[in-house]
Amino acid sequence: MNDYKSAGVDIEAGYRSVELMKEYVEKTMRPEVLSGLGGFSGAFSLKNFMGMKEPTLVSGTDGVGTKLKIAFILDKHDTVGIDCVAMCVNDIACAGGEPLFFLDYIACGKNYPEKIAQIVKGVAEGCKQSGAALIGGETAEMPGFYSEDEYDLAGFAVGIADRAEMTDPSTIAAGDVLIGIASSGVHSNGFSLVRKIFPMNEKSLNRYYDSIGSSLGEVLIQPTKIYVKALRAVRDKGIKLKGCSHVTGGGFYENIPRMLPDGIRAVVKKDSYPVPPIFSLIATDGNVEEEMMYNTYNMGLGMVITVSPEDADEAVRAIESAGEKAYIVGETEAADKKGVRLC
Repeated sequence: MNDYKSAGVDIEAGYRSVELMKEYVEKTMRPEVLSGLGGFSGAFSLKNFMGMKEPTLVSGTDGVGTKLKIAFILDKHDTVGIDCVAMCVNDIACAGGEPLFFLDYIACGKNYPEKIAQIVKGVAEGCKQSGAALIGGETAEMPGFYSEDEYDLAGFAVGIADRAEMTDPSTIAAGDVLIGIASSGVHSNGFSLVRKIFPMNEKSLNRYYDSIGSSLGEVLIQPTKIYVKALRAVRDKGIKLKGCSHVTGGGFYENIPRMLPDGIRAVVKKDSYPVPPIFSLIATDGNVEEEMMYNTYNMGLGMVITVSPEDADEAVRAIESAGEKAYIVGETEAADKKGVRLC
């Protein structure tokens, strides 16, 4: 006799996953959350934000990408959830918003409840770091679509901002200062190239490199930094965040111009901050040209912001008071078209 379990979908395992993840989810709750875990939807009250002059919802969605392959090989699943949250909430913070809530989506070949709980543990940690409530999600068991030991992970976040406090590229002028906030390493982009350069097996990932001070796998699995608190600290000082760029896939050349108006170019001084050694290792072992490195990776700066010159030093201090490392990395200049010049 055929049933759903014989087809590869274990409903009981799904129930077990929900039970195991509850303790992590509960730690992310905010007073505005109106719904509990297990419902068909998540509800969030906006009553506490009625005092804003023009409350504006800001959203972001993304996944972890092929970095998940590193987690599969290392059998380490409790940090990729941080990556997933970071990729969404950092985009919200870029716009000047505060993340409110997050929902995750996990698709797997086989539901191993303990593994799913570890993934959600990471998601919950990312939510705690950003102040977002984890109000819902979905775990889809898809036998025959994914192999039994593999999964995909994506998410969606919603935040809020008072429109007047949102970043506005039109306010950026020549002579404004660029501040870079340090990344934790590769973050969650460029892993297709990483996987082409280094053999993707346990032996390769466990190899120790003197140049990076650890094994390759330890450095690559480091979760993406969440910059919500650092950017909030700048705003709390009354500093106007004119522009903000989350440096993800496409590196400097694609992402930094996204925050600029026409006629303004960003000038970034390459020696103004320390580039983490993992990027030198990738470039050397993969024979990757410098321009391609800066066109693929964050090169040590996960976020770049633009402020007025008189606000630059205080902005750096505010970011560092939030526990992140910040550097004045350049300035803006007039140009025929927006872009980036490295020097």
